[in-house]
Amino acid sequence: MEQISRKIGPEDQGRRLDQFLVALEGHVSRAEIQRQIRDGRVSIGGRPVLQPSHRLRIGEQVAWEQRMPQILTPAPLPLDIVYEDSEVLAVNKPAGLIVHPGAGTTGKTTLVEGLLATRTLPASDDPARPGIVHRIDKETTGILVVAKTPRALASLKRQFAERVVEKLYVALVVGSFGESEGCIDAPVGRDPRAPRRMAVRLDGRTAQTEFRVLQRQLDRSLVLVRPRTGRTHQIRVHFTYIGHPVVGDTLYGGPPNANLLLHAWKLTILHPATGATLTFEAPPPATFPWDTYGVDFSSERAAR
Repeated sequence: MEQISRKIGPEDQGRRLDQFLVALEGHVSRAEIQRQIRDGRVSIGGRPVLQPSHRLRIGEQVAWEQRMPQILTPAPLPLDIVYEDSEVLAVNKPAGLIVHPGAGTTGKTTLVEGLLATRTLPASDDPARPGIVHRIDKETTGILVVAKTPRALASLKRQFAERVVEKLYVALVVGSFGESEGCIDAPVGRDPRAPRRMAVRLDGRTAQTEFRVLQRQLDRSLVLVRPRTGRTHQIRVHFTYIGHPVVGDTLYGGPPNANLLLHAWKLTILHPATGATLTFEAPPPATFPWDTYGVDFSSERAAR
């Protein structure tokens, strides 16, 4: 911890609090400073100010009990690198590996820290997420793309925001479908009854998930999934919402299984430097019983 105290002069009259602190400590991102303000670590005249947009006045005494950004600990980690060049890399993430440090990850080497053991990744708004432009859940397997340069970071963030990136998943879900394909269109937001969960909520963010049934067998269906949007736990929430939870997803009502049977199979981007279309793919792991259903993932293509 470090405490910084400054008195506001005429040159900062009317300036936003978060902008003032960014200028004061240039190595800390604005997003991180805003988090610290909302956490009550910044006070004016001895009283916490929780609004980053607070306008400063001459003579105010600003005190900041600075929480240093979380320090990453690079450590060797065996990773299945599917593709790599000077701008981007794609990794096939195994089940149980956390993408980046966060709450509850103390002492566990994350994917980011494994990459940093042998590579340099560009800084992002969150100091714990260099190079990271999207994520997949801890127990979900499959393709994750990572930026290796500031140019790639900016390009990939824009591609995800503009929905240029195409993502395809495969999932084994409960039940048999009457239809062969469909689109789940239901807003997703934080579940107020359980902070770890998301839920379909009228006041949630727009979320859309396309799917196509690949195989049916008894009370299970293998589905190919294309999320149009990228909300937290979107696929898991949507399939539970329509009565077909993912096998192994006990958080959302799925039946117990040794593994969560959700796999990020394929991801397509535009190369940040050349603009060329790049597609990365990885077949489901051996723990995923996809071979039982007779699907050849080396040739399977999603219906447009």
